[in-house]
Amino acid sequence: MNRFRQFYIDNGDKLFGYLLRKSGNIHLAADLSQETFTRYLERYRNSEYSPALLFTMGRNLFYDHLRFNKRFVAEEENSLESVPGQEENYIAKEHSAQILAAMTRLDDDERDILALVVSSDLSYQEIADIRRCSVSVIKVKVHRARQKLKKLLLEDDHG
Repeated sequence: MNRFRQFYIDNGDKLFGYLLRKSGNIHLAADLSQETFTRYLERYRNSEYSPALLFTMGRNLFYDHLRFNKRFVAEEENSLESVPGQEENYIAKEHSAQILAAMTRLDDDERDILALVVSSDLSYQEIADIRRCSVSVIKVKVHRARQKLKKLLLEDDHG
């Protein structure tokens, strides 16, 4: 159990960040993170622990949620709550909310790629394995998704 505890410590925040970036909803991300680790422990307790498999399971749970809840809407106002009296903290959270809102305007593939790269701490090779494509395809998609996100953020600032 100590091995799994260390696996959770090493990957819990990363998985949560990935699911938060995909969903834009802090409560959904927390629920899906918990469910992912529960299922992982149930199925792979005696196996070598794999972050790539963990993120694949989290990703699949997210898509299962979307299929069963077609009316899913990211609730950005519930995603990040400001702390009164702490201006820096508020600004950081406001910026995070803007990024999450812009990410919801990316297509699903772009959002998934960026969320994996930013949140998972996985290598491009591991992400390519999860996505079942080549590393060069991942690099191109990451570059394009970042450019599109940057454009969306600039439009929000100027529009």
